Amino acid sequence: MNPQSSGTTSEETRALLDDVVMAYAGARRDTRDRLATVFAADPGCVMAHCLDGYLFMLASKRDTVTHARQALARAESGGRVMTPAERLHCTALDTWSRGDMRSAAGVWDTLLDEHPRDLVALKVSQFVLSYLGESERMRDRVARVLPSWTEDMPGYGYVLGCYAYALEESGDYARAEEMGRRAVAIDKADIWAAHAVAHVAEMQGRLGDGIDWISTLAPEWNGCTNFALHLKWHESLYHLELEQFPNVLALYDREVRAESTDEYLDVANAVSLLWRLEQANVDVGPRWRELAGRATSHLDDHALVFVDLHYLMALAAVDDTKAVAEFLASCERFAATGQGTEAEVMADVGLPLAQAVVAHRTGDYSTVVDRLMPVRRRIRRIGASHAQRDLFDQLLIDAAWRGGRLAEADELLGERLAWRPRNRWGIRHQQAVREARGAAVRSHDRHAD
Repeated sequence: MNPQSSGTTSEETRALLDDVVMAYAGARRDTRDRLATVFAADPGCVMAHCLDGYLFMLASKRDTVTHARQALARAESGGRVMTPAERLHCTALDTWSRGDMRSAAGVWDTLLDEHPRDLVALKVSQFVLSYLGESERMRDRVARVLPSWTEDMPGYGYVLGCYAYALEESGDYARAEEMGRRAVAIDKADIWAAHAVAHVAEMQGRLGDGIDWISTLAPEWNGCTNFALHLKWHESLYHLELEQFPNVLALYDREVRAESTDEYLDVANAVSLLWRLEQANVDVGPRWRELAGRATSHLDDHALVFVDLHYLMALAAVDDTKAVAEFLASCERFAATGQGTEAEVMADVGLPLAQAVVAHRTGDYSTVVDRLMPVRRRIRRIGASHAQRDLFDQLLIDAAWRGGRLAEADELLGERLAWRPRNRWGIRHQQAVREARGAAVRSHDRHAD
């Protein structure tokens, strides 16, 4: 972390804080334990309290926002004269915790223009920009700070990893892979950089490469957070596209959902895998019930629309009509009266997506297409990655196919394969759709005769 961004006077505290920042950037499981050592050495460290608040916000649950606000209050009530960078961090945390993600990203832009080596600002900015669906801005943000970093600086590899992910999400796969591999060469445990390369393999249809990449590096991630399970989700996607369904179910039970957690990313990973498996006509057994049980405690969360949709999908999968109705009503209230960025996203694309999720589960495929076709180019507003949002692209195509709207399905698949020509899911579905269209034409000709 850029030392100018911390107003602490103790070199010991500064060293401890830098250690926490490196742990956070590396997705280390003991990040909070390391943060506790900073508070023990310097209870009034402003930047430590800001980082504490950021970690609560990164959990993306409604109840952790209160903890983030408390961390902000501690940062501001220590009686210390803050540096300009510390004041900006407090402003960003305040803005983010009030729900204004877009303005928070603007504050981090200002901060990084002045302090381009502030790794905390760069990482939290990337998270928020990713969930705003602003891939190009995310890419350009890292590009602007990169010239201020050199290979001999601690944290340089983490900056490359951020750049790799932003490049991948912007469609520059060759440079993304180059940057990601460079970062992993610096630190084999750099899971965010490894994750960027995994995304490249997914988007380019290099399924064997992706499986090998993750299996080779997985032992390096033993000290990482649950983000390591997200990489196992990526590994599952490769096997899924190869139609190796027993492998996917084994990975689900052994890795992706070996433990029933309430972490939003774990739940999203699991929900998306089960839906894709069922779409491929694989019996997933009773696995949905555990996820639906978790979802019932988040009916009014609305921390991220992307996550809301996965909770709703789990509830719809077990046919909990009461909980589904309550969740939809909560989404409607949030869209109408909620404050902040995600309320706007809910009103714009979240509600149509939520209605489509429920309609698909009930077999009302025409409603799915009607809800999603007008907003499909805005679905990126729910954020997350292309690979994660692909769940909803597949849901639309699947509904158009199953609902007999074959011309629309063919059009959507044409667009998909122009962008991802090696995507096996798309190739298989295009073949099925075109066979169905051909059969419909032949049937029409027979009747005409």
